[in-house]
Amino acid sequence: MVLSYPPQRKAVGLAIGAVLAAGLVAAPGPVHAAPAIAWKPCPAKDPIEGASLKGMECGTLAVPLDHDRPDGRRITLALTRVKHTGPKFRGAVLLNRGGPGAHGRDLPALFTKALPKEVAQTYDWIGFDPRGVAASDPSLVCDVTYMDPGRPRADSTPRDRKEEAAWRAKAKAFADDCAKKYGDVLPHMGTASSIRDLEAIRVALGRKQINYFGFSYGTYLGAAYATAHPDKVRRMVLDSVVRPSGVWYPSNLDQNVAFERRIQSFFGWVAANHSVFGLGTSAEAVEKAFYGAREALRSKPIGGKVGPTELDDVFLTDGYSTFRWRTHAQALADYVVRKDPKALGAQWQPPDRLGQNNYTMYAATQCRDAEWPRTWSVWHADSTRLYEAGNRFETWNNTWYNAPCAFWGVRGGPRPRVGDPKGPGMLLVQATEDAATPYPGALEMHGLFPASRLVVQRGGGNHGVSLAGDRCVDAAVLAYLRDAALPADQAGPDVVCQAPPPPKATVKTGPKTPAKSARRLPSGPVPIPANAPWPGTS
Repeated sequence: MVLSYPPQRKAVGLAIGAVLAAGLVAAPGPVHAAPAIAWKPCPAKDPIEGASLKGMECGTLAVPLDHDRPDGRRITLALTRVKHTGPKFRGAVLLNRGGPGAHGRDLPALFTKALPKEVAQTYDWIGFDPRGVAASDPSLVCDVTYMDPGRPRADSTPRDRKEEAAWRAKAKAFADDCAKKYGDVLPHMGTASSIRDLEAIRVALGRKQINYFGFSYGTYLGAAYATAHPDKVRRMVLDSVVRPSGVWYPSNLDQNVAFERRIQSFFGWVAANHSVFGLGTSAEAVEKAFYGAREALRSKPIGGKVGPTELDDVFLTDGYSTFRWRTHAQALADYVVRKDPKALGAQWQPPDRLGQNNYTMYAATQCRDAEWPRTWSVWHADSTRLYEAGNRFETWNNTWYNAPCAFWGVRGGPRPRVGDPKGPGMLLVQATEDAATPYPGALEMHGLFPASRLVVQRGGGNHGVSLAGDRCVDAAVLAYLRDAALPADQAGPDVVCQAPPPPKATVKTGPKTPAKSARRLPSGPVPIPANAPWPGTS
């Protein structure tokens, strides 16, 4: 994969025709009339997602399971709304945090709190749980033992063919369980169906056009919607951008390389703060301490719960953002230097039903969206090659996260078309060191929509950049939301912002509270980390 961006947007555009033509499906058909949504006050707390819904309105929308059969079986989408309060009304904004498979009914409250009042009060903010997710019906959950067998999972990095075969059998069991439980709905759980759900929501809201703000996988969904319905898009912000041509197997291989770079940045930061953590004065020394701890957990899991794979899950969040760097470094130091496992053991929490649902719908969407290798030798060869090339942090863990797609009950593809030379002027936001959606994806998307503008945070590694405190980035986002003002067109990125410095290493004393289980949904954000000051992404 080319990791440097082309100096001219035209250079990106040379590949647009090939990207659009390769294995893509035409725009989806029309959405039939949808009834208006009956809004009513939400309960104070979401019984499924656990988030506060206070002050929001809740509603549901019935849509066809198969949009090509509008008179057939219907499923339900769960939505929330915070209505505009100001005299000026700029329309409705659909919000998506990514995943795929991430819930979203809490998002309107988070956005209206994060935005300046003069912007927040001029929109209707619409959150929704996509089909199959959380409060929507049906809500899919497959074999829960794959993510949480009730004991430490086997080491995700197999040491021989026997261990690899055991993992492969578990992945197949998960896929088989999904096919047994939901064989009738799995063919309709991909992005192509979600595009038509977005259109049904627009119709039900009674809006000629919609606005949209999506993170991570949400950028792919938004871009695919904008391709299918370019005249229905008013304003669209896509933050942490998926590479359309990488959907989805190639993008996961890209992640294995990108997460290795990102975890090395974390190791380097810990080393630079050796006086605080005592784990070594070089990234190599810290890396050795981490893998030493990982090996020790293989034979003696903390509390009989946290083994090497659980440790990988905890520290994977440090590839997504810097928000837990201090806490995780201190917990590792407690374990390695002070021989105290309590803090490290507390960092991992098993997935609850919502987490299991999020993962199931991650698989149900990605496995359906595009073709995946069906011959395991391809997966083995790619994982072995990347691991032996030095990308050992994420490679095998990511392999097993996606492995059910090798056995999925529904063949994947064709991919929805993404890109339009005459498409709407959307705003793209991207950090150059983002590991979950690497930077070249934003450049490709920028070329596929020539009217778009790209705001880049140079040196930033957090997944989800908007409204997180970077004044340069936020100024561009707010100008667009407020006045539809896009930056001037430049060669390459249109605005370049310098990333803020890494966090300070000072660690407060006292109990170390773990984040809610933050095992990510790889391509996708991955939801906004539960411990982040702003609702970040999946």
